[in-house]
Amino acid sequence: MRPYFKDGSVQRLAEQTVALAAHLSEDATVTTVFFSTEIDGTAVLTPADLTPTRVEEINATLGRMGRTNYDRAVEEVLALHEKSADPARPALVVFQTDGAPESKTAATQALTEAADRPYATHWRLTVWGEEETKAFDYLRKLATPRTAVHFAGPSPVETPHATFYRELLADWTV
Repeated sequence: MRPYFKDGSVQRLAEQTVALAAHLSEDATVTTVFFSTEIDGTAVLTPADLTPTRVEEINATLGRMGRTNYDRAVEEVLALHEKSADPARPALVVFQTDGAPESKTAATQALTEAADRPYATHWRLTVWGEEETKAFDYLRKLATPRTAVHFAGPSPVETPHATFYRELLADWTV
């Protein structure tokens, strides 16, 4: 992830996600979960506080980047959603990754169990890196309910906004 923080891709994703939230929710609030081996931290992003360096500032306080444990992130997102003001409301989860999960079995199980919850969470895995990399075999084959994968390529900061939104929301329905 370090190169993506450095080139501005992570900041741009935050800005795109907050902009999307402004169209989907009255408060335009995006709860962001930073994860690696464990949950590194969470932050709430709004249009008012999303400065050009906000995501980097938050990340700088969180420590190291470790392994990629999707299951921990899925569990944290679900817990936060259940504690939200309206947990029955469907949620669109933009789940950014630059690698395969440490445990494919745990990741698949977590996403499958998420689909079995009484409320709808829709997972959109936004993948950064060369799509044909062997590490992404798991994501190319992932077929869990209410989950979609789109590949943003090795330079996501360069992806036009319209392309990003079209690919992110390609098959999303509530």
